[in-house]
Amino acid sequence: MAIIGITLCRKMEDYRQAILHAGGEVRVLDGLTSLDEAMRGVGGVMLTGGADVEPSRYGEAPHPTVDDVEPDRDAFELRVTEWARARRLPILGICRGIQLLNVAYGGSLVQDIPSQVPGALGHSLTPPKHQAYDLAHEIWVEKDSLLARLLGERLVGDTCEVNSRHHQAVKAVAPGLRVTATAPDGIVEALEDPAARFVIGVQWHPENFWRTGEFRSVFEGFLDEAGKATSGTP
Repeated sequence: MAIIGITLCRKMEDYRQAILHAGGEVRVLDGLTSLDEAMRGVGGVMLTGGADVEPSRYGEAPHPTVDDVEPDRDAFELRVTEWARARRLPILGICRGIQLLNVAYGGSLVQDIPSQVPGALGHSLTPPKHQAYDLAHEIWVEKDSLLARLLGERLVGDTCEVNSRHHQAVKAVAPGLRVTATAPDGIVEALEDPAARFVIGVQWHPENFWRTGEFRSVFEGFLDEAGKATSGTP
């Protein structure tokens, strides 16, 4: 059973359950122990959702809407990402996670979609009006991508519907990453590193569907690669 290191955030349970229901074991990465100790035996890393990434990390001044930044978390997760990449461990970034991944590779972020992307869809459907698993919009997935292969029958043609809970997004795509899904308004919804064993970031929250399994195949594919990494399989 592969151990997945999940970065600590305020709403952990759905991330935990998504891994457990796909057949994995969870280790919470909280930054309180040395990185080598925390990552011992870990086969893959999940970068979770949460606060905005500090704009200075990608060389920009903060937009007025940026708040609740956690510089220590940013620093820790960037170290975790670097550690995992150096060892070719699978990485799955979710919401903030795709943004952190893009910054780790050298990209930048749209700091506030409503004020910086004219004509954008509603990407921040938050409680109490909306449930975490409410579908917000469709995404268009590149047919030759790893994500398309993982989504499988979830795709109708090259589209599927996703939930949405973010006001930031990928802006300049980092070198080495490829856009593999977009929303109809052009917002990046998924990134991959084609040169890696398994590095995917998604902008929506597939973990919210662990009870009903709509995106379980994504987590199963992630765990399969984490198991190979753990066993030393190329």
